[in-house]
Amino acid sequence: MTNPTAGSALTRPDGTPVRVLVVDDEQMLTDLLSMALRMEGWDVRAAASGYEALEGVKEFEPDALVLDIMMPDLDGMAVLQRLRQQQNQVPVLFLTAKDAVSDRVAGLTAGGDDYVTKPFSLEEVVARLRALMRRSGTALAAEPEPILRVGDLSLNEDSHEVIRDGDEIELTATEFELLRFLMRNPRRVVSKAQILDRVWNYDFGGRSSVVELYISYLRKKLDAGREPLIHTVRGVGYMIKAPQ
Repeated sequence: MTNPTAGSALTRPDGTPVRVLVVDDEQMLTDLLSMALRMEGWDVRAAASGYEALEGVKEFEPDALVLDIMMPDLDGMAVLQRLRQQQNQVPVLFLTAKDAVSDRVAGLTAGGDDYVTKPFSLEEVVARLRALMRRSGTALAAEPEPILRVGDLSLNEDSHEVIRDGDEIELTATEFELLRFLMRNPRRVVSKAQILDRVWNYDFGGRSSVVELYISYLRKKLDAGREPLIHTVRGVGYMIKAPQ
């Protein structure tokens, strides 16, 4: 498994590794996330319940918290409420299968900082945690923000800003991950199977048709009225390259 974000290294202000507590009652999920975060060089611990999470925050003093909302004992909202009552302002990334707008609003109103729904990309979780910790000042980057470029298109892996020829382009989380994967492999043909594995890499049982659909979404946003960047290699896959 390769490093999912391979960007600038993050550390605490004193130079030690940042600390992240992952809270979810699905062990397979916490194992996957913990492995991905450790590959960033971070210090990671896991908890399987709300009460374990509160104890873990107390002992571990994490710089960020990945917090599942639906748990059997004390749910994520209650955990966050208790932390905020204790004046603990640790950045919180909510993780949940719920995708209704009302659930997002409730989580952010309760004091959460960001929200990712399952199934998700490990790269997205890592990127969002990096952004949370940098914004909160709990972590520092050793290098400038990582920016990918292909022709007049740029993608900032930390801020999630995508700009083409001076125009900012709004992308969904999945569109962003697909574009990032293409831009990390410029002038290289990537297959639908490779895209499915990297962009929908957690518990996804979909077919290759979803790749075609999201490629079409990207083309409408990136290439409409401009020289095309995304190209189809019939029978093989897709490639991004700057116009000649």
